[in-house]
Amino acid sequence: MSTEDGRRPGTARLGTRRSTMATTQSRLVADAITERTGVPVELELITSFGDVTRAHLTQLGGTGVFVSALRDALLDGGVDFAVHSLKDLPTAPAEGLVLAAVTERDDPRDALCARDGLTLDALPAGARVGTGSPRRVAQLAAHRPDLVYVPIRGNAETRLGKVASGEVDAVVLAYAGLVRVDRLDAVTDVLDPDRVLPAPGQGALAVECRADRAGADLAYLSAVDHTATRLAVTAERTVLAELEAGCAAPVGAHARLEGGVLRLEAAVASTDGSRQVRAARTAEMDVDPASLKAAADLGRELARSMIADGADRIVADPGEIGGGAAGPGAGA
Repeated sequence: MSTEDGRRPGTARLGTRRSTMATTQSRLVADAITERTGVPVELELITSFGDVTRAHLTQLGGTGVFVSALRDALLDGGVDFAVHSLKDLPTAPAEGLVLAAVTERDDPRDALCARDGLTLDALPAGARVGTGSPRRVAQLAAHRPDLVYVPIRGNAETRLGKVASGEVDAVVLAYAGLVRVDRLDAVTDVLDPDRVLPAPGQGALAVECRADRAGADLAYLSAVDHTATRLAVTAERTVLAELEAGCAAPVGAHARLEGGVLRLEAAVASTDGSRQVRAARTAEMDVDPASLKAAADLGRELARSMIADGADRIVADPGEIGGGAAGPGAGA
């Protein structure tokens, strides 16, 4: 027996973007929910404006371009919950919606995928590195100002194809995403946070639902919530919020909870790498949802110390990909 829309009775509807990366991530969450609670989950594929436009990320108006269609489906009742890459989720709360769960984080680092197995340090001067992220360009340029940084868009396979075709010498992608689409074979260098701090929330998945359905109605979502990850990403995303920055800003942050201590590090850099504010702070913390406020306080304190050192001025005027130290032609 099925419902009028063809679903099995009791089946949860998970809203996801249509890309291979998004559907793979959403299926991981769906399978985990079913395994832990017995609730069957079906994916509802939704196209966002960010998936169809060819505009560069910095021209799209921020992270919300990738999540607005999913949020509309939630509010309209078309899906029960949605899965986003947490780094794509705006820090400002959305009216009528709630972050119901944050999955256990996978490796948050960035990865270089270069021709001929080259590492970042081995790339020759003038090599073209493709990335759509001002954060990555800013930190890479601080380490290798002699490289040319080229703005690119597209899914993982499209970007990797630009290396294979010789259009660029390397691309930088999230390591966790490459794991999920089974393309670790392309990785030639893993960029530790001491070289490139990841985006706030990178490696974790966000599960969002309507506020009036959170709790008893969708209690099964709590089965995939990971407290230690939520504490870490709360601190990271608070830094981003305090700096009033979005995914088009060159802000990196990474927190980890070890031995009862949450250590948070963040960086803001101009896109040419010439200006940088980097800071770290720690706080003792229990692995308990009651510690979320303390995690947010840690992020707020760190961000305010960075603002005192001029981080807000860099966020307001970071420069553009392809300018400054990247050299002529970098924006091609």
